[in-house]
Order: sequence, then C-alpha cells, then structure tokens
Amino acid sequence: MTSDRWLADTRASYDTVAADYADHVRDLLDRTPYERAVLALFAGLVTSAGGGPVADVGCGSGRITAHLRDLGVDAFGIDLSPTMIDVARREHPGLHFEVGSMTHLDIDDASVAGLIAWYSLIHVLDDEVDRVLEHFRRVLRPGGTLLLGFHVGDETRLKTCGYGGHPMKVYVHLRRAGHLTERLDAAGFTVQARMSLSSAESSRGAVLLARRRPAR
Repeated sequence: MTSDRWLADTRASYDTVAADYADHVRDLLDRTPYERAVLALFAGLVTSAGGGPVADVGCGSGRITAHLRDLGVDAFGIDLSPTMIDVARREHPGLHFEVGSMTHLDIDDASVAGLIAWYSLIHVLDDEVDRVLEHFRRVLRPGGTLLLGFHVGDETRLKTCGYGGHPMKVYVHLRRAGHLTERLDAAGFTVQARMSLSSAESSRGAVLLARRRPAR
C-alpha cells in the first residue's frame, strides 16, 4: 500500500466519523484515572524542564489538547482530518488546531518542548514509523519529552465500521513496547518509562515516555 493511499483512506474515514467520534471520547478521561496520571506526569516533565509549546499530533477532536491546557501546558493540536479539526475548534474555542500529517510534520526544528501521539501512531504503516519518529525528534528540543499511547500486539486490523456505525477504511497496527523502544532508540530517543494499561481507552493499551537525546 502506498503512503498516499493509506493517508487518504485514514483522512476520509475520520472525516466521516468525526462528530460521532467526538461524542464517543468526550468523557473518556473521566473513566481512565491511570491515563490522567500519565498525562499529568507528562505535563509535569514538560513544565519542570522550562515549559514551552507541546504538539498533540493526531489530536482528533482535541480532548487531550484541552486536558493538557487545563494542566498548564501550552498545547496545540494537529490532525490529518479537516473535519476532525473543525470539530476540535468548535468544541475547544480559543485553542489552536491545524490540519497536518505526522508523516510530513510542518513544525520548525527544535521548536516544541513536548510531543504527544495519543493512540495516533497506531494508524501509521510499519514502513513509515521510522520516518515519523525522525520528524518527532526533529521538532523536539534536545531533552524534550515524547509520550506515545498505543495498542499492544503483533497484528494489523482493518477497521471497516466505525463510530456511529459509519463506514471506515483504516488500519490499526498493534505493536510491542519493546519493538517501539528499539525504534525510538534508533531515532535518537531514550525511553524512560513504560506502562501497560487496560481501561476504557484500550483493553490492550500501553504508554511510552521518552526524551530526545542531544545531537552527538
């Protein structure tokens, strides 16, 4: 599958389900205390390092962006789906959201203090993951914090029916924490913490916290 094809399918799928997706996840953090704790830790790490902009890449309807702002972080959101960005702007007026792709991340080098990809890297093809992680490293300041949320496993699933019963064509890639740790290390990150999570967010979830290593 070409990069253009899966990106187009993912964009169209989330354009289709945007409003129902927002309804589905709107109160999800109220039911996921461990996820809230991880997000608070991430926010604390960014703040203790001096603060600065934080990119929520694959922000969807903007709920994580808004939660980080409530935690005192200068977060902004980026998503592939224009309709999802419209929903995010409507639901969280005053916050900054823009359309973009993590495969061609339009952020200046070393300009963000933190970056979060909360269950959004799951849609990226295996062949594209290293390039995405290189973009993450490029835009993060040296020592900047990266938080990844993902589903654990060794399989790829094709999601054809989505939120609200709407048709979708989006691939969900399940990955092992050890595998992602190796790829992060190769991309210039040092993983500092990882946790398995089973909740309303994901029955087979996990998070990785990593720091961007300085250039050698």
